[in-house]
Amino acid sequence: MSTISTAFLKAEVAGNGTPVIFVHGLGGSSNSFQTLIPALSGYRCVRPDLPGSARSKLPHEKLSIEWLAQTIIETAQNLAACPGHLVGHSMGTIICQHIAALVPDAILSMTLFAPILEPADAARQRVRERAQVVRNQGMCVVADQVVEAGLSSSTKANNPLAAAYVRESHMRQDAEGFAQTCEALASATAADLRMIKCPSLLVTGDEDKVAPPSAVQAMAEKLKDTRVKILDRCGHWTMIEKPVECSKLLSEFLRQAHH
Repeated sequence: MSTISTAFLKAEVAGNGTPVIFVHGLGGSSNSFQTLIPALSGYRCVRPDLPGSARSKLPHEKLSIEWLAQTIIETAQNLAACPGHLVGHSMGTIICQHIAALVPDAILSMTLFAPILEPADAARQRVRERAQVVRNQGMCVVADQVVEAGLSSSTKANNPLAAAYVRESHMRQDAEGFAQTCEALASATAADLRMIKCPSLLVTGDEDKVAPPSAVQAMAEKLKDTRVKILDRCGHWTMIEKPVECSKLLSEFLRQAHH
């Protein structure tokens, strides 16, 4: 594995084969997908930390979903990671949809964990308020809120390491970078799904309040070639709460989509 740096981001690159580009969500990092990597032998896994998140510095440009999508496209082109597969989580799934709509011929498949088209109005307001909280109080309050609201009751009761990971992932964020990423998410608009050509796999949890099964099923109906999987006793942090199931779903889907 190697870490590469570009003008805007740092990325982990590991393995050889068809590229798989991972796009994390708000409060996440390249490590959000660590549980999936062992199942992907034969692929070249590229995991960036988005600008303003984790180890990637906050750029001078104003963060937006469109700008982040363009940055990932340029990074993939620079790393000769096109054509490739896309894997996203939460906010990262919106970025993936924009990428797949912008460069449809470069995307072989799209796997979206806890997928959303765009935030609902109430969610936009909550995320804007979260930006102000971290500017005023730092990351600790938000880290605790996300653990409480983002994980299933089963995960909180039986998987303390998942809760610890989600909390640490937020505690490690730069507060201003996180706040500006919140504002980018709050302003997000849905991609033009009519432009997306590739097969898609949508995976969510039965206790995911951000990407509830009903919304994910409705989203699937707007995409051309899509399958949906609902995981039992799972909240919003799909790959962290159900790593074995998610690894199996992803590896099987990539191999089917590739042939």
